[in-house]
Amino acid sequence: MPRGYVDDSGTVHRDGVMRLSTARDELVPLRDVRVQENPAYLSVVLLGRVITRLGTLAMVHDGIVENMFASDLAFLQDFYRQINAEGHTRAAVRCPHCSEPFEVELGGSRLGES
Repeated sequence: MPRGYVDDSGTVHRDGVMRLSTARDELVPLRDVRVQENPAYLSVVLLGRVITRLGTLAMVHDGIVENMFASDLAFLQDFYRQINAEGHTRAAVRCPHCSEPFEVELGGSRLGES
């Protein structure tokens, strides 16, 4: 993540693992009262279900996600879309020096790992 989640002790957690989502992962949050009252909360609940590891945290849940920096939330939403809708974590970029286009791998060594 660009900035990283800062826990109560001040430790910054940037690296983690996100698993592929299931239909259930996308349906269950729709019954959550917070999502029904504020549809924008859907991504917070959904990410809390599919992020399986974040730094040294013992557990990741929606309470962790809702306290992330907005830039990290946007990064995770995009990463979720890439691995679940597009099936990969590659991004097209352009060299700032020669303008040659190429692809970079945004995730870790395994699909869903960042």
